[in-house]
Amino acid sequence: MAGHSKWANIQHRKGRQDEKRQRVWTRVMREIMVAARMGGGDIATNPRLRLAVEKGKAANMPGENVKYGIAKATGSLEGVQYEEVRYEGYGIGGAAIIVDCMTDNKVRTVAEVRHAFSKHGGNMGTEGSVAFQFKHCGQLIFAPGTSEDKVMDVALEAGADDVIAHDDATIEVLTPYADFEAVKNALQAAGLVAEVAEVTMRADNTIDMAGSDAARMQKLLDVLEDLDDTQNVFHNAVLSD
Repeated sequence: MAGHSKWANIQHRKGRQDEKRQRVWTRVMREIMVAARMGGGDIATNPRLRLAVEKGKAANMPGENVKYGIAKATGSLEGVQYEEVRYEGYGIGGAAIIVDCMTDNKVRTVAEVRHAFSKHGGNMGTEGSVAFQFKHCGQLIFAPGTSEDKVMDVALEAGADDVIAHDDATIEVLTPYADFEAVKNALQAAGLVAEVAEVTMRADNTIDMAGSDAARMQKLLDVLEDLDDTQNVFHNAVLSD
């Protein structure tokens, strides 16, 4: 993976999340509700719920909001039932895009996603059309200046699959999906706190983009991200200014 834009891409995403904190809260709440409905409301025995609650804390979501979401999902309160749905498609230059949504109305959601693709230079694909190009895994990214040797020693000992040093001096740790939490906890215990720590769909191969293509691709990604039902957008483009 070309590393020159990884840090810039991370900062762009974090900046957009900070600008739209209320939307972040909404997405985290949906994730909490789905995780609690599927695996129960006890964070001690539900890793997915535990990760969602951690996202809520990172976004400064009030604890009462978290409790309310769990209560609604587990039947203690009446509430809307959300379901997960995934859409796949192609962006500028054939770049692969996955859009994960949580919705209470799939007809509305698929229409909005399809419209976003078609209006901004992409197109919807069929189920499975691009997902094979991605790996479901844990990903932690450390800021430039972090000790590569220390990250590597701790991460590999804790069960990580790989540690990658990028051109922009960021360090990326990849873990099996099931071992993400254990690796993250081991790194935190060693004083290594990642800028990004998430379960993700990571592209096996990437496409470098610059100039107008990069700008058009970023616009498409931003529009997809801004849809009310979108939870996550994954893609294989590396965007340069």
